[in-house]
Amino acid sequence: KAVSGMVLYAKNEHQQRAPASTTKIMTAIVALEKGNLEDIVTVSPRAARTGGSSLWLKAGDMLSLRELLEGVLLRSGNDGSVALAEHIAGSEQSFVELMNRKAREIGALNSRFRNTHGLTTPNHYTTAFDLAQITRYGFTHPEFTRIVGAKEESVEWFMGQKTRIARNTNRLLWSLAGADGVKTGT
Repeated sequence: KAVSGMVLYAKNEHQQRAPASTTKIMTAIVALEKGNLEDIVTVSPRAARTGGSSLWLKAGDMLSLRELLEGVLLRSGNDGSVALAEHIAGSEQSFVELMNRKAREIGALNSRFRNTHGLTTPNHYTTAFDLAQITRYGFTHPEFTRIVGAKEESVEWFMGQKTRIARNTNRLLWSLAGADGVKTGT
């Protein structure tokens, strides 16, 4: 249960597995705690080249951290994950260190992150139990709760350069009354 932390059902809950895009739950938590949502982030060439699911960012694009976070959590934008990490910590690797430190603080002791987006890489893992702990912690942040529960948001670039609709990848929001969202991973 989210309030008590009581486990209602568990199977292989401590088995380490690649977290895929559920990695972005921890990315969002660190971004909310270490960043300023009003900051304007300039996308680097490295962030723009990040593979996988995308917000279609180009080097030099400018978005607020809030808009990037919406695109990361709803559209699962890997490029946005790298852009916000570089803005907050100077590099993706420095941001990942913050993610690993926060995981330990939360009690997610069987997790290790190597990137901000979840693309498969050696020694990037978590467990079902740890993901539950991390998610439960995420819900203590009202902005996290708002974003992950949204069916879609309009992601706007700085000064109205462009706008994209980001639909949440979590189909449960449309099909299950009371679903609270969070993050999907493939």
